[in-house]
This record gives sequence, structure tokens and C-alpha cells, in this order.
Amino acid sequence: MFVGEAPGYHEDKQGRPFVGAAGKLLDELLASINLRRDQVYIANVLKSRPPNNRDPQADEIEACTPYLVTQIEIIRPRVICSLGNFATKFLSESPMGISRAHGHPQRRQIGDHVYTLYPMYHPAAALYTPSMLDTLRADFQRLPRLLEHSQADAAPLPGRREEQDCAPTTSRGESQSPLSDAEHDSRRDSAAGGAFEQLVPDGQLGLF
Repeated sequence: MFVGEAPGYHEDKQGRPFVGAAGKLLDELLASINLRRDQVYIANVLKSRPPNNRDPQADEIEACTPYLVTQIEIIRPRVICSLGNFATKFLSESPMGISRAHGHPQRRQIGDHVYTLYPMYHPAAALYTPSMLDTLRADFQRLPRLLEHSQADAAPLPGRREEQDCAPTTSRGESQSPLSDAEHDSRRDSAAGGAFEQLVPDGQLGLF
């Protein structure tokens, strides 16, 4: 699973992630490790483009958090690649920027799901900085090994603070009813495989 900051102009209009030059680069990077676009899931911290493409604001991130958490809980990815500063700081719960965090996997947990967080530069930024692009390519080459060794349903991490569980909420402080094991299995199975037809009948939208 890849998580970016927010959709850009064309992504927001089309409702599809990575549809421009950054998307072509992503396809190239995936092909370099023998993966296709329909074998990964792409989401964003924000579900719509901020006005004038400004940085996300705290209340916008808070409003969109339940949707991203639900996507992660349904898909239960072994590895989540955070793309760029905002996604990395959000998922790592750390102020460390992407220039220091990239390429360093860390074990994280959302709800009862433990996964490997793997920060990377965002392809859109790497397009304009050759040295950043070289680093992004190198970080991508480590992904197959991470996928091989990461467990999708590892034991919960010890010492988790209650507020870090990120339970989806319907409004501030009001938790949704937890899914039963059967419901979790059903929703996860519907999300598995190629283009996630059960989640998004017309291909992988991911932004919403």
C-alpha cells in the first residue's frame, strides 16, 4: 500500500491516483521490482485537494483520518510506503522529515493490525531532483525483501497508548462499532487480489 499527502489537480478531477508524470514514474518503479499498478493499493492522507494546493491543515487531516484507517484495516497490507513528509509524519507519529526517515522501515500498528512502515520520497518531488530520484529508485529495490519478511498479522506491539490505536470515528470522540472477525475476513477478502473489484468496481480509485 502507498499513502501520499493529497490528490493533485488531475487526480482530484479524475478520482484516480497518480495519473500524470508521477504516475508514469510509479509504474516504472513498480516494474523494476516486478509489480504492476493493480497489485498495489494507493491512498492519501487527505481525500481531496486542498485549495490552491496548500499544505494540509490539522482539522483536514483529523477529518480524513477515519477513512484512511478504514482502508488500512480492510486491506491489511504487509508494507505501507509513506510518500513524502506529511504521510510519513502522520503514519510514523514522528516529526522526523522524509529526508532523514526515507529507506528506514519501522514496525507500526493501527487497530489490531501490525505492519511495516517504509518511508519514501514522493515520486512527484523526485521527478525534479535527480539525486532524490536516484535515492527513490534505490529505496524501491529494498521493497521485495521487506514484503518477503513482513508478516500481515503480526502480534500487537507492546506498550501501545490507547490513543494510538486510531479507531475509526464517526465524529469527534464517537467510535464506530467494531467489526466482528467474520466481517473483517469478508471485507479483507473482497479487497484482496488485482484491482480490488469488490471495493472499487471500476478499478483502483484509492483516493476516496
